[in-house]
This record gives sequence, structure tokens and C-alpha cells, in this order.
Amino acid sequence: MHCPFCGANDTRVTDSRLVADGDQVRRRRQCASCHERFTTYETAELLMPRVVKADGSRESFNEAKLRDGMLRALEKRPVSAEAIEAAVERIRQTLRARGDREINARDIGESVMQALKNLDQVAYIRFASVYRKFQDIDEFRAEIDRLSQEPSHLSADVKSESPNEQ
Repeated sequence: MHCPFCGANDTRVTDSRLVADGDQVRRRRQCASCHERFTTYETAELLMPRVVKADGSRESFNEAKLRDGMLRALEKRPVSAEAIEAAVERIRQTLRARGDREINARDIGESVMQALKNLDQVAYIRFASVYRKFQDIDEFRAEIDRLSQEPSHLSADVKSESPNEQ
């Protein structure tokens, strides 16, 4: 590692620690020439699969796009930022764990819908209405009826953030 202060090639690690729940290594380094100290972070480079759109085009996986879609559906809903980030991370890990080089956008959309169903049923209906292109109130009603037939998936910590219980 080159020293960012003097450009020398000889630096040594003085301390290493795991950070970000073990997903990153923080290293304190010191330059052998100028003796300045600096910090570096090391993360594994894991490639996400390419996304195959409905029209057959391909694009890079975009985590921001995934998060934005979920945030739009969850707008003004009592779901914590931590719960949303955890759901985004679970989706990302699941997609990566599949080991596929390409994944259909539809599969990502279904993963998002399942995550929203577990986080907030209103957000799930919002997302489903756009994603499945509901044309009229009957399609909303049918999806709500299907949802009401399923056992509740809401976790205790999401329920506890309800404004009525605070």
C-alpha cells in the first residue's frame, strides 16, 4: 500500500479489526518513511448477477434502485430504517447466493414483494399494484383478499413501532 502522504511503498499494518458486522476489516497503517499513520478498509469484492429486464435487455444490479422502490412503497409507514436496510441486505445476499450470472428482473420484484409483505402489508399492496399493473379496484380487492387469507408475517419489532402503541 502506498503512503497517501509521501507516496512511499513501504507501509506496515499496526492494527486490524473487524467492522460492519464482520463484513469489513479496518487496518491502521504506518509509513516506514514519513511515519504518518492512516486507515484503510478492506471488503470482499463480490459480483452481483446482471439483471435481465422483461424486454431482454441487461443491466448491472443496482442496489439503490432496489432500495428506492422499497422506500417508495414504505413511504409514511411505521417501519424503521434498520428493518428496511436489513430487508435490502437479505435480498442482496439471496441473489448473490444463488450463484447465477444473470437473474430476471421479475425474480427480484418477487423478492421485494415478499420482503414488503413481511414488513408492512400496506406497502406490499402499494408495490404490488404498480408491479403487477392493477387496472381497477377489483384487482386491489382480490389481492387484499389473498393477503387476508395468509397468516400474518409481521415481526414483533415492526408491530411495536406502530404509532398507536407508542
